[in-house]
Amino acid sequence: MSKAQRTKTFITEKTAPLFNRKGYAGTSLTDMTDATGLTKGSIYGNFQDKDEVAMAAFGHNMAKLVEQVRALQVSERTASGKLRAFIYVYRNGLNAPVLSDGCPIINTGTEVDDTHLALKEKVKDALLRWHKSISAIIQQGKVQGEFRQSVNSTNFASLMIAIIEGGFTLSKISGDAAYLEQSLDHLEELIADTLIQH
Repeated sequence: MSKAQRTKTFITEKTAPLFNRKGYAGTSLTDMTDATGLTKGSIYGNFQDKDEVAMAAFGHNMAKLVEQVRALQVSERTASGKLRAFIYVYRNGLNAPVLSDGCPIINTGTEVDDTHLALKEKVKDALLRWHKSISAIIQQGKVQGEFRQSVNSTNFASLMIAIIEGGFTLSKISGDAAYLEQSLDHLEELIADTLIQH
């Protein structure tokens, strides 16, 4: 990695928590210089503008989140175990590095919905990849005979994401972890009762 690439990575890593916590509009250049210890010239010598820093920051936050899930899925042999990896990461997310400031998809997506189309597309792509990942795991479970053939993989993936994000968001807003716990408990029951062959 070149010096320029190292600097760019450093800026991305240091500003990623800021953008997730304060949002695009709420993160100022001063915030970025304070977080990195670099000058405005150094930051914009490596990034074209604030938009480019925000896009890199969102990508970094999502990569860290995906990394946590995949680290758990590697040792899982069953499709249900791979699905529960998502539940585990979000169940512990209120105290975890990436999710402690909120889910990047919800935080960024709600803010830029009508204000920043390029960043909105990046969020939409991350959501679609998550949806495809869950759908693929369910399909794998059906092929292996672990899950019921009658289950609609696409619909269940949508429901799973809605339950996770809904519970997580309510807990972040209220400061009450019970919303998340109850939502994820319900999702565990759905996996056991709706997906798994008995």
